[in-house]
Amino acid sequence: MQNRSGARRANIMRKRIRRIKRTYTIAQRRQVRRVRRVVRHPLFTVPTATFVILLILTAVGLFIFNRGNGLGTNATNIVIINHDKQMQTVPTHEPTVGALLAKLDIPLHEGDVVEPSLATKITQDDFRINIYRAVPVEVVDGVSHTYTFSAATTPRAIAAQAGVQVYPEDSINLMPTHNFLTEDAIGERVVINRATPVNVNLFGAPTIIRTHEPTVAGLLADKKITLAKDDSVEPAPNTPITANMQVFLIHKGTQIQTVTQAIAMPMQTIEDSTLAYGTSAVRQAGSAGQEVLTYQINLENGKSVSRTLIQTVVTQQPVTQIVVQGTNLSGIKGDMALAGIGASDYSSADYIISNESGWCTTKWQGQYGGCPAYHGTPTSSSVGYGLCQATPGSKMSSFGSDWATNPVTQLKWCNNYAVTRYGGWKAAAAHWAAHHNW
Repeated sequence: MQNRSGARRANIMRKRIRRIKRTYTIAQRRQVRRVRRVVRHPLFTVPTATFVILLILTAVGLFIFNRGNGLGTNATNIVIINHDKQMQTVPTHEPTVGALLAKLDIPLHEGDVVEPSLATKITQDDFRINIYRAVPVEVVDGVSHTYTFSAATTPRAIAAQAGVQVYPEDSINLMPTHNFLTEDAIGERVVINRATPVNVNLFGAPTIIRTHEPTVAGLLADKKITLAKDDSVEPAPNTPITANMQVFLIHKGTQIQTVTQAIAMPMQTIEDSTLAYGTSAVRQAGSAGQEVLTYQINLENGKSVSRTLIQTVVTQQPVTQIVVQGTNLSGIKGDMALAGIGASDYSSADYIISNESGWCTTKWQGQYGGCPAYHGTPTSSSVGYGLCQATPGSKMSSFGSDWATNPVTQLKWCNNYAVTRYGGWKAAAAHWAAHHNW
């Protein structure tokens, strides 16, 4: 099936090439006939006729070439797709990952994971897409059993993909199936151990706290809730915890104040050499937590003059967001290492070059859209050229005679410019962010 599909695409490509050549030939003939009619005019000289013919044929040729090669706003990018134990390399004009997969008729099934996401824009050569196929998974939530397919890499992400709501305090474990007959599962199992929700009035601040502790005393110890000398808790500390029960923490004596605030969502970044540098994907969605701060109000003459923090109680644990970051530097971005740019400066260099030229070696200042084929360098000394838009482009000749087309030569000049003018790429990127030039 794959061979037939590949042959079909090759046949379509051959037809397109023949159609382009035919269009080009017809256009040439039409222009020649027009020029012949014009040159019959007595005021039309032979040198002028020659110049006009060459100008018209060049314009037509460039139009057909650009159309056939996808230059301009529809520039071609080379994309590498890993799926179903094969690596597929394709040129594409498609703007996003999802559009390209649809164009190639690569099916996505329930639970499959695509990195980067389907909405990610394809903006560079050697762009990489990984498709992870889903496997059978059973989600065990007490007496409830949900059977699904998932390619997610963490138990929490699998549960979310299966549509099972979990809370930060719930314990979630990924366990293998040892006996598919007795366990009624053929793949991995996600086992959820639910925390019990308790309605706690924390010195006047009502909140829901989830816990695995069996008693009120265990809840207080688990959440590091301390009671002052005259404080009390209702019901009694030895009372067993039940779902949605009410627990009151009562303060007597000095005046207190409670403040509820968010806990920032933790972030974890995993480097992945199978994804292109500059691309990323979320492998586990995170969430912010919540905490209650209790202050003692200090009074003078019956008026509040200051407050002292007594304790901080985490009422909802934050969930870490796990992000995978691409590190593959194949293609033109891989030339940064060859040019002597350090790995710690890749992101800063990428930021500047992406904004200056979109990683196009042959782009003139003021050109927008895709990356044009080499068409000479600007004659004006005030027009930038190349990856870093050197002005004039001939500045880069000190790093090699091939400066007009070699990305490594251009990057060597860029690196020297960043270091000598700004002291390094990070300072250069900060200047660009503030002034939109460098």
